[in-house]
Amino acid sequence: MRDDARHPLRDAGADRAKAQEVPDTPQTRASAYRLAFTDGDFMCRDELRPVRLQLELLKPELILDAHGITSTIVLFGGARIPAPAEKHTARTKTLADLSRFYEETRHFARLMTEKSMESGGQENVIVTGGGPGVMEAGNRGALDAGGRSIGLNIVLPHEQAPNEYVTPDLCFNFHYFAIRKMHFLMRARAICIFPGGFGTMDEMFESLTLIQTGRMSRVPFLLFGREFWEKIINWDALSDAGTISEEDLDLFRFVETADEAMHLIENWETAPARQNLPGRNGPG
Repeated sequence: MRDDARHPLRDAGADRAKAQEVPDTPQTRASAYRLAFTDGDFMCRDELRPVRLQLELLKPELILDAHGITSTIVLFGGARIPAPAEKHTARTKTLADLSRFYEETRHFARLMTEKSMESGGQENVIVTGGGPGVMEAGNRGALDAGGRSIGLNIVLPHEQAPNEYVTPDLCFNFHYFAIRKMHFLMRARAICIFPGGFGTMDEMFESLTLIQTGRMSRVPFLLFGREFWEKIINWDALSDAGTISEEDLDLFRFVETADEAMHLIENWETAPARQNLPGRNGPG
């Protein structure tokens, strides 16, 4: 039993170890005999989904708290954007041209991490999805500065290992997209969106919707690459059609460089979460 136990009852870890020492018999080999919390087949039953959701919310929360991380800077962006040195491997000319955002991401993450470390490295810690492309650049930039960064990976059919620049003790893996998104935003002090595909747009619009509907406080929300985003999304058409309000276009800013992003974040005029939104019963 651990010396730091907060109760007199036997420690679960001790029983887990002891249970592995039992004699090998038909009874002890049966799945029914396994301790419930060590039984993988039991934990994966459909009926245990609420427990798994809670565990995915709780595990990263406890670890981040233990590391003293109080706030984060969120970086969303495409996994397929190559580093400039690898732009010749890009599938399209557009992807090759977008490789400049790999360097801007890396530079931004380095600048933000250097600033974070001035106050102990517990605030404004870089967090990415932990994969390649823009995500790799973000974790790499934090490491360039000698700081920590977080990676929130998720199990996908063709996903590779986390990028090598994520701080190992802050590298998490998820089954549920919804819980992963919560961890992206629960400590967010700013959200930076780089060019990307379906996943990036999903993350961008969900975050914008939370702010638009007052479910999340206003934070600096920066879209890197005006030309890309205005080609992909006709923002003014949404406003002209009335499916969003004109004021919704003020929820974000376009930026081109890391230095511009740093300036905007440091000088962002904060506003309270929206309340009593007229004419809305739900998300735009």
